[in-house]
This record gives sequence, C-alpha cells and structure tokens, in this order.
Amino acid sequence: MRFGIDIAILGDLAEPSRLVALAREAEAAGWEAVLVWDHLAFTWGIPSADPWVGLSAAAQATSRIRLGTAVTPVARHRPETLAQTVATFDRLCDGRAILGAGLGGVTREFTAFGRARPGGAVLDEALEVITSLWSGDEVHHQGEHYTVDGVRLAPLPVQRPRVPIWVGGTTPAALRRAARWDGWIIGGDDQEGNMTLTPDALATRIGGLPLPDVALIGVSAPGSSIKPYADAGATWWFEHLHGHRGTVEELVRRVKAGPPRV
Repeated sequence: MRFGIDIAILGDLAEPSRLVALAREAEAAGWEAVLVWDHLAFTWGIPSADPWVGLSAAAQATSRIRLGTAVTPVARHRPETLAQTVATFDRLCDGRAILGAGLGGVTREFTAFGRARPGGAVLDEALEVITSLWSGDEVHHQGEHYTVDGVRLAPLPVQRPRVPIWVGGTTPAALRRAARWDGWIIGGDDQEGNMTLTPDALATRIGGLPLPDVALIGVSAPGSSIKPYADAGATWWFEHLHGHRGTVEELVRRVKAGPPRV
C-alpha cells in the first residue's frame, strides 16, 4: 500500500498557494502523491482552481511525490490540448504525473457552456487519441468524435510508454475501462468524513479484474490502520482533504501527522 492526499481545490482551497503548501508538507511527512480535483465549480457558485496550473507550482516545490488529478473530465477538453498539457507537465515534474480520467460527474460544468455531458464512447476515443499522441508516432485517426490528420506531438512525456491513466467511476463500464488502462480511482467516504465503502464491498467490486492499481480515496485518523482495505485489494490510499472536513489549518495538521498504518 502506498499513500497520498487528494485535495478538493475548491472554496478556501482554491487558493493555489495552499495547494503548494499542502504538497510541500505532504512530501516532508512521507506521503507519496498529491492528487487534486478537476472541476469548474465556479459554474455552480464555488471558487475553483485550475488543476494543472496548481500542480505545476506544486511540482516546483517538491521533488519526489507523484502529482495528478482525481479526476479530469476528459471530454471537457480537446484531446490534443490535454495530451500536450499533460506531456508538458510530466516533463516539468520529471516524470511524476498521473492522469486521472473520467466522464465528469457535474452536468452543469458542460451545460453552462452549451454542451451536453458526453458518454463513455467519447472518453474511450479521447484516451485513444491522447495516448496515440504520447507515443511519438505520427497519428492518423478518423473516429466518430475526433479526427487527427497526420500529427506528431513533441515534446513527449518523460514516462514511457505513457503517463499512467487511472480511471474514475463506479459503474461496471468504468471498472472495465480502468482494467484496460493503469488503475482505478474510487471514492470511499461521504461529505461528512465517514467511510461509506467497506473493505468487503471494495473486494467485491474489484472481483477478478486485472487492475494494476486501485486508488482508494478516504478518511483516516493519524496512526489508524487501514489494513482491511489493503487486504481487499487497494494499492493506494488517498487521504481526502476538503473544506467540509475542517479548516485549512486542520487539514495541514492532518497532513503533517503522516499516513495511516497498514
């Protein structure tokens, strides 16, 4: 089991300097990764920060921890632009990037700009385009949703063959998609900070799927044990940090206390 923090960069945590401070404290306290939410929460009345800009600042304040999103609504972006953004970020952080990918759970973030929330076929094709561009080959793609006419991306990500893609979502389709990529991200807690996903339920959902990584987002007290989740198949634990859990100062104290025990 490896350990990270997942920061909801909304509200008071939308201030980028707070993400940088939390990332610095996380690295010092022995956490191994920092993921951040990727939302246009200002469309539903809450301040929100751009994840890749914030993570780029965090990358300059750290040297070891992995950095990424949990999760990016891929279809909210043009795949060629997202491919370039993540490739640039992976070079900036010397190969520490993770792309969390999903459909996007807030419809308003699409409809506020005159777009419908797309389905899984769009996500699947977008990921195909992104990873084809990351390959370094000249890409020729003619699909139902996207076209690429003889383009070669440069510079490429540091990580080969690609930046790890962790898929979010709880549906059977999302789990099958995660098994085709590099991992699955699953939320295990509610807004009040209670674990709602039991170890048995996690093990049942994983079943026999070949998931390289299972990243569980949850809440723990300093020094507590999360061994049942490790036994159930979780390979990463991400401590969930958000404004409903406490003040910024309280969240910093939780990070400084270090990861839970296995």
